[in-house]
Amino acid sequence: VALVGPSGAGKSSISMLLPRLYDVTEGAVWIDGIDVRDISQDNLRQIVGIALQEAVLFQGDVRFNLKFAKPDASDETMMGAAQAADSYGFVTNLPEKWQAPVSRRGYNFSGGQRQRLSMSRTLTTEPRILILDDSTSALDVATESRVQAAIPGFTNNVTTLYVAQRISAVIDLDKIVLLANGEIVDVGNHEELMDRSALYQEIYESQLGGGITADLEVDA
Repeated sequence: VALVGPSGAGKSSISMLLPRLYDVTEGAVWIDGIDVRDISQDNLRQIVGIALQEAVLFQGDVRFNLKFAKPDASDETMMGAAQAADSYGFVTNLPEKWQAPVSRRGYNFSGGQRQRLSMSRTLTTEPRILILDDSTSALDVATESRVQAAIPGFTNNVTTLYVAQRISAVIDLDKIVLLANGEIVDVGNHEELMDRSALYQEIYESQLGGGITADLEVDA
């Protein structure tokens, strides 16, 4: 399921509420019938994994970074996560491979490589809920497509919230929830929304028409 809409619609707020980066002021957020405020932070971190647009890496090596949130993860899990996030190829092409040094904040890697390593780290934790908050923004369209195709195979039975700038991220999803001003204004797949939603059409056409870049974020 995707949540889409213009800036300020409330999409990123939803992704921040699940891991309790901040709490609701009204109502409640539930996971499997349990209010997230009744789940300990330690347990919540095991349930919810998040990769952000600004990928933060730590001084050390690649293996240290990918296992940072789950040091007891197996190498098999780590490498599977790296394959899903499309970091396996460039890491194994490095002379030191998984022992390759990572500088402070990972600036010895490109922006796209940092994002893929960050997603690999999140996937290594094997979360039940995966949040990718604009975490493919530095990737080219071909790489983004590979990641989108590979992640579902690694995260079987995992709920994924995907925040991205490109509407291409939601075209193939079964259900898209369109938000505006904090409210649901329509629900459907890409074709259905293109048929009946002027707002969705405007976002789609402005992004793919090569004109003004639409300010779109996507949570899927």
